[in-house]
Amino acid sequence: MITGVSKTMAVLALCGGVLVGCDGIVNDRPTYAGVPFKAKSKAVNKKETLAVFTTAVSKAPRSLEGARLAAHHEGTRYCIENFGSSRIAWQVNPLDTDVAVPLDGDTAVYGGTCTP
Repeated sequence: MITGVSKTMAVLALCGGVLVGCDGIVNDRPTYAGVPFKAKSKAVNKKETLAVFTTAVSKAPRSLEGARLAAHHEGTRYCIENFGSSRIAWQVNPLDTDVAVPLDGDTAVYGGTCTP
């Protein structure tokens, strides 16, 4: 027979296991220069063309080098997904360290055009 205390302990153990399992959700995000970034690419004008896009990387000042890598990776993913090619004509190449990271607040914003 399971007592009230035993039920409570079982529920707490189950909840603890679920929380430990959730840790992997955040840690599965790729890291760039050791820092996980949220990066998103989207078309500038979907009605006109999907080729011209912007890539935004949140909280870029945590690692400007990492933000550059995250932007390049996300832009490449976007072009492969939409055009089957990784070729991009960047307005400012994220991998060009001679150029400052274009920031809008704490978000790095890059623009590019997918070229098939």
